[in-house]
Amino acid sequence: MYDPLVHPFPDRKQPDPDSYWLKVSENAPDDDGAIAGDMSVDVAIIGGGYTGLSAALSLARDHGIKAIVLEARSSAWGCSGRNGSFARISGGRVPWSSLVKTYGSDVARAYFQELKQGLDTVRELIATGDIACDKQPDGVYKVATFANHAQALQREEKLYNDVLRYPARYVDAGGLRGVHEGPESHGGLYLPDGFSLNPLKLARGLHRMARSHGARIFTNSPVTDWKTQGDTHRLVTPNGTVSVKRVIVATNGYTSSQLHARLSARVLPVHSQIIVTAPMSDAQVKASLPSGDCMFDTRGLLFYYRRLPDNRMLFGGRSAISGADAAAPRHRQYLYDAMTRKFPALAGIGIEHWWGGWVAVTQNSLPFCYQVPGLGNVFTAGGYAGSGVSFSIHLGTKLAMMAAGQRFETGASFLTREPTRYPLSQFLRLGQWMAYRWLHAKDAREARKAG
Repeated sequence: MYDPLVHPFPDRKQPDPDSYWLKVSENAPDDDGAIAGDMSVDVAIIGGGYTGLSAALSLARDHGIKAIVLEARSSAWGCSGRNGSFARISGGRVPWSSLVKTYGSDVARAYFQELKQGLDTVRELIATGDIACDKQPDGVYKVATFANHAQALQREEKLYNDVLRYPARYVDAGGLRGVHEGPESHGGLYLPDGFSLNPLKLARGLHRMARSHGARIFTNSPVTDWKTQGDTHRLVTPNGTVSVKRVIVATNGYTSSQLHARLSARVLPVHSQIIVTAPMSDAQVKASLPSGDCMFDTRGLLFYYRRLPDNRMLFGGRSAISGADAAAPRHRQYLYDAMTRKFPALAGIGIEHWWGGWVAVTQNSLPFCYQVPGLGNVFTAGGYAGSGVSFSIHLGTKLAMMAAGQRFETGASFLTREPTRYPLSQFLRLGQWMAYRWLHAKDAREARKAG
């Protein structure tokens, strides 16, 4: 499959994923085809996922600028159409306790409010755009995999309540009955805001809204070369060139290391995979996830999962390191074994879909949204670390604001800083492999202690 650290761009040979979302979604919306010939525009957006589509919509609707989107494959072909479907108050992967310790309570609260606004932005777009994306009721649980994780969740509840001023609620193991069954149900932290949906339908809804306001979305138009002369950027695609003064880069985990030297090694593309089962019986639902809420656990290499509206189980996590290895059957088996360990009642159930995609992790594990130094009017956002369904859409509106000449002012000061480059980028995958081995060993030690 396409690997951002290996390939210069996704081309037409890259297949669509074996995604459950493709199975249950309507036909793709109309687009503007591939770029043909040369053109000059006010704003060009590289990437047609949540961030890019949100930026295109906001530019047209809120700022009167009809931008173009250059998408290498089809709209939402990357993780915007492949993800685990949780829209919640999240972004990056830094624990709140660590964030408070590093940046202080005021910055943490400002960041939390940005994340909350992100979720509110998604709610508003679904409502105003009448996007039929199978939105489910609110409810998120962080579930203790091992008994000794329960105390950490109780401390996290206190941090949410006292520092972030948010009504998170700890639920003991008994309180999880009828919500989350199985042997890995030792208590949970309940977050009242956050919901699941069909992520591909959401992206396609944004696509339609952006075009209805005058944005143009060009598919099969990867940027194969980028030249800058003065204040003008020339974005070369296979069948045409775009001359533009303002560029938004919205490629996140699919950002090729060869797109532009200034952007390379700012994020690590991390592969996340998902399986979806055959429909569960009523007895299997009762013995696994009677609730339809969003779920994720407390392992070092966490798993995320939910019961789908048609009573299938969606179960995802990290396993593969490189694109060349992503299709190895052991990764599918790894997810299946984890799912049936968590929910023994599902042993023997069939797996009908298995797919994966790239998420972006920065060196500080936090998102970013900034004007790229030394490149003139070039703006970029990303680094959501697999938690960007809502925050990516929110930052798309901020990129639009910046491209329209306004400042993005936030109390979460780290958001607007350029991410530090990963050192020795040629060894990134080796470092990731070593980190995975360490986390697997840590989880195994805790499992042995738990008996």
